[in-house]
Amino acid sequence: MSEPAGNAADERGQSAPIGRLLGSEARWVLRRPRTLVMLGLFALMPVTIAIGVVASNRSGGLVGNVLGNGLVLPVGALVLAQALLVPPAVGMGAADALGESAAGTLRGLLLAPVSRLRLVGMKAFGVLVVALLATVVIAVVGALAGVVLVGGADGLVTLSGTTVGVGGALGRIVLVVAWTVGQLAAIGAVALAVSAWTEHPLVVLASVLGMVIVFGVLSAIPALDWLQPYLLTSGWTSGVDVLRDPLPARGLVESTLRAGCYVALGGGLTVFRMLLRAA
Repeated sequence: MSEPAGNAADERGQSAPIGRLLGSEARWVLRRPRTLVMLGLFALMPVTIAIGVVASNRSGGLVGNVLGNGLVLPVGALVLAQALLVPPAVGMGAADALGESAAGTLRGLLLAPVSRLRLVGMKAFGVLVVALLATVVIAVVGALAGVVLVGGADGLVTLSGTTVGVGGALGRIVLVVAWTVGQLAAIGAVALAVSAWTEHPLVVLASVLGMVIVFGVLSAIPALDWLQPYLLTSGWTSGVDVLRDPLPARGLVESTLRAGCYVALGGGLTVFRMLLRAA
C-alpha cells in the first residue's frame, strides 16, 4: 500500500538539516533591500540622538543623562526605538514571512518536502533575526556613538548616582539587548499569527501598530490598572531599570514572562493555521 503524499513529504522534510534551513532563511532575510535600509536607519538613530545631546548641552531626563555619560545612549536609544520604530519593522518581517502567498512563493514551500512545523520554525527564525539585528545595531552603534561623540568611556553613571565600570556597563547593555529581543519576539509572534490568517502585509503591519497604540492608551488610563498584567507594552519601561543601582529585576522578569505568554499564544495560533492551510 502506497504511503500518502503528505506523510512522505513530512518524512523527507524531517531529514532535511535544520541548520541549512535556518541558514537559508537568514540569507533570504538579509538579501531583502528593505532589511538593509531598515538597519541603516536604525544605525542613524543613536548617532542623531548623540549629536542632539551634544548640540543642546542640556542634562536631565533619560536622554539628557547621556551628556558626558555616553554608555547611557544605547539603553536610551533602545527604549525609544522599542516604543516607536522597531515593532513595525518586526511586523513587516512577519508579513513578508507568511504573506508570501500573494507572490506564489509560499505555495511552493507548502508543496516542498518540508513539514509545516519546520516551515513555521523557519519563518519564526527569520523574524527573530530581524529583531536581533535591529536591536544589536542600535546597541552597538549607540555605544560607539556615545563614547566617541559624548564621552564617558571610563564607565557608566547610573540614575541612582553610582558609577559602574566599563565591564559592568557593557553587561547591562547586553542585558537590555536580550530583554528587548524577547519583547520583540512577542511582537513577531503576534504578527506571524496575523500573517498566517491573511494574505495582505498591510493588515499585519496595521495590526502590530494598532496593538502597540491601543495597549499604550489602555496602560495610561488609571481606571484600567487591572489590565496592566495582560498588556505587553505595560512593561516596556522596565528597560530603563538597567541604569539603576542596585538593578531592580522584578520589572524585567515580569515583562519577560508576559512576553513569553504572547510568544506561546502567537506561535500556537500560527501552527494551528498552517497545519490547516491548503497548499
